[in-house]
Amino acid sequence: MKNDSTVFVGLDVHKESIVAAYAIDMGEVQILGNVGILQRDLDRLCTRMQSKASGVTFVYEAGPCGYGLYRYLTKKGFACMVCAPSLIARKPGDRVKTDRRDAIMLVKALRMNDLTRVHVPDVEDEAFRDLVRAWSAAKQDLRQARQRLKSFLLMHDVRYTGTANWGP
Repeated sequence: MKNDSTVFVGLDVHKESIVAAYAIDMGEVQILGNVGILQRDLDRLCTRMQSKASGVTFVYEAGPCGYGLYRYLTKKGFACMVCAPSLIARKPGDRVKTDRRDAIMLVKALRMNDLTRVHVPDVEDEAFRDLVRAWSAAKQDLRQARQRLKSFLLMHDVRYTGTANWGP
């Protein structure tokens, strides 16, 4: 069945599992279920999807698992999209969230081009962003520790009349 068709693959990614669903062009959405999180599991999924169509496009929601999956799939030559979960259209009464439903919904939305892409930074930019966030968090922790110490001393009626030099 490998021709000029495209297979759309929706991945619901978690720390310990990835649930996949797919559809070939405008065909019916099929559930693959839990495909595993190891590279060999992903390679097996990619091979399976390549056998179904000439073009393969993956999508998953941005989340705490980061961009490693995106980088892995694009390095292997696949089209991959990370979408913003807060901007996915949902029906007003659709409150039940399961991994399978999320994967199916991602496939349908990807097919209709109804997803908002998230910018995926390169490795260096992401490392710099993480460093800046860690530095900001450390500054905030230091400020909070100073405030706790000042409050503790004030509560115990300890007063310092000199100038406070907190910094290095």
